[in-house]
Amino acid sequence: MKKVAIIDYGLCNLDSVARVVEECGAEARITGSTEGLDVATHIILPGVGAFPVAMDYLRENRIDEELGEQVVENKIPFLGICLGMQLMAEKSYEVTECAGLGWIKGAVKRIEPSGEDQRVPHIGWNEVTYKRDSPLFENVSSGKDFYFVHSFHLAAENPDEIIAETPFGAGFVSAVGRDNIFGVQFHPEKSQNIGFQVIKNFLAI
Repeated sequence: MKKVAIIDYGLCNLDSVARVVEECGAEARITGSTEGLDVATHIILPGVGAFPVAMDYLRENRIDEELGEQVVENKIPFLGICLGMQLMAEKSYEVTECAGLGWIKGAVKRIEPSGEDQRVPHIGWNEVTYKRDSPLFENVSSGKDFYFVHSFHLAAENPDEIIAETPFGAGFVSAVGRDNIFGVQFHPEKSQNIGFQVIKNFLAI
């Protein structure tokens, strides 16, 4: 059975993520430390909240170092969800300029609405359109709607790391990835059956 470590940095309720992982046939373990990351077959970094607070927690508990070893060096499949995807960036301008994990080239910036009819935060269902194929979206058609809740986005700079985009504001990157590392701006655990399929695909990597 796949063993999934779900990282808790104290900013959100992770029960829904754990429940989806278990319903997809894997063992879920929520951890707020480095414990268990070395035996996990997959790692998920979910979350909502402020980028600097989350990064401070990861650094103070040396989780960032352990993630570097397990994900970057040992190639354990990794999925960042919402803020978890943003933390993969080189830096963020949320609250104050803050360095991220540095796995994806680019910075996290506030969403700029494109008209008076658009409100930030961006909340609700919106389409995800693929820029390239990815195993994360196997058996999920391009243009399907997923559930979003966010005010910031990862402005990815390397086209080879951009998997999908979503039309809101000037448009933003809604999925990134390279090798064993993936991130989605939407919440698969809140996106019903189509979100479950994304988690199943991740567990198959």
